[in-house]
Amino acid sequence: MSFTLAIVGRPNVGKSTLFNRLVGKRLALVDDQPGVTRDLREGDARLADLRFTVIDTAGLEEATDESLQGRMRKLTERAVDMADICLFMIDARVGVTPTDEVFAEILRKRAKHVILAANKGEGSAADAGVIEAWGLGLGEPIRLSAEHGEGLNDLYLHLMPLADGFAERAAEDAPEVDVTLDEDEAEAGEDGPVLRPITEAKPLQIAVVGRPNAGKSTLINQILGEDKMLTGPEAGITRDAISSRTSWEGTPMRIFDTAGMRKKAKVQDKLEKLSVSDGLRAVKFAEVVVVLLDAAIPFESQDLRIADLAEREGRAVVIAVNKWDIEEDRQGKLRDLKEAFDRLLPQLRGAPLVTVSAKTGRGLDRLHAAVMKAHEVWNRRVSTAQLNRWLTGMLEQHPPPAPQGKRIKLRYMTQAKTRPPGFVVMCSHPDKLPASYSRYLVNGLREDFDMPGTPIRLFMRGQSDKNPFKGRRKTNAGALTKHLGKRPK
Repeated sequence: MSFTLAIVGRPNVGKSTLFNRLVGKRLALVDDQPGVTRDLREGDARLADLRFTVIDTAGLEEATDESLQGRMRKLTERAVDMADICLFMIDARVGVTPTDEVFAEILRKRAKHVILAANKGEGSAADAGVIEAWGLGLGEPIRLSAEHGEGLNDLYLHLMPLADGFAERAAEDAPEVDVTLDEDEAEAGEDGPVLRPITEAKPLQIAVVGRPNAGKSTLINQILGEDKMLTGPEAGITRDAISSRTSWEGTPMRIFDTAGMRKKAKVQDKLEKLSVSDGLRAVKFAEVVVVLLDAAIPFESQDLRIADLAEREGRAVVIAVNKWDIEEDRQGKLRDLKEAFDRLLPQLRGAPLVTVSAKTGRGLDRLHAAVMKAHEVWNRRVSTAQLNRWLTGMLEQHPPPAPQGKRIKLRYMTQAKTRPPGFVVMCSHPDKLPASYSRYLVNGLREDFDMPGTPIRLFMRGQSDKNPFKGRRKTNAGALTKHLGKRPK
């Protein structure tokens, strides 16, 4: 990316709407009420031939204390400091407010480059607000309509000369090299390319989910090594599912911070429904899901639902118990946790259970090892020969039942897919095989092929017992001789 653009302004002026317009996707939550956005969200933006990083920020508040609004303001000021260009948005229909004037003065002192935009500028009702914007002393305002995509040409004309300057500077700072190899060529040897499933181009995708106030944002800040996510004692601070790229102990990763998920009956607010929906979408796109529990109240019914959701979606699951630093009887608590885990989540039996402290960072090395182990098991493949030898042993140990006197024959087994592991068994009468026998086979696969905790999909496919040649008319030898002709002597 050639430069970074931060969109700043008062709450509810349309920053997230413009962010979605520039990235071409509905990534940021948008609603009529002010203060929807709280965290910093980055995206890859495209405007004509310009490619850059755009940052959606929380609405600038006048609070400067340690309240939630004050912490949101500090996060936005941090985005202003690290961005190359700041796009300062005002509401053209409201006009310039005293708050806008205060923030314009702050941007003049802190920002490297400031572009002024008067949003909601469609129609004559915005004329007065656009004229007032000249009084902020930030140059000519761009008349925008983020909702309808108007004024983007003017934004492009303002950005292009600045982008050219950043590109020239980057070219001057770039080191000279004789030959440039792409990653695949660099990794290729005499025996062909080296397979590297986790790379910078395709990092490991992790979603951190759990109930509100379990410490998800604090945990991710600890992994990132910076306070990127807004945290605090208040429950439900996070609203968007924010993704962050990082290298965690040398492993390229993209980590999704999600909103806390309460019971469905308690979620009445439209905005909270959007937040939970955004978190569920992050689970579907993740490879490994870290279910974060509160050590004080672990394995509540909502925790079980969240873990079961991740298993049904076919994701690799790691259970992490947070706030372990304030636990007194750790040995007894850990014993109770393992017993409750095996009893309440039998479908994830054997999944990693890790104790961590997001506040102090203790246990993060064990969490990283558990994530990598879960990902490796999730990608595991077993050869067909091994599977069929194993199936023969399982059938000898416990033959399948014969419902209504019909014997069920399991003939052949193979692995159809990975991520998660999926197996197909060719058998007779697959509809009559009881679920208990399928569970017997799944538990055997987990134990014998070292696949603890990962979701396993087992499909029974029918195979007929009938003789394929039965009922065919026998070929007349005389007719065959006549058809082929007389054999030569």
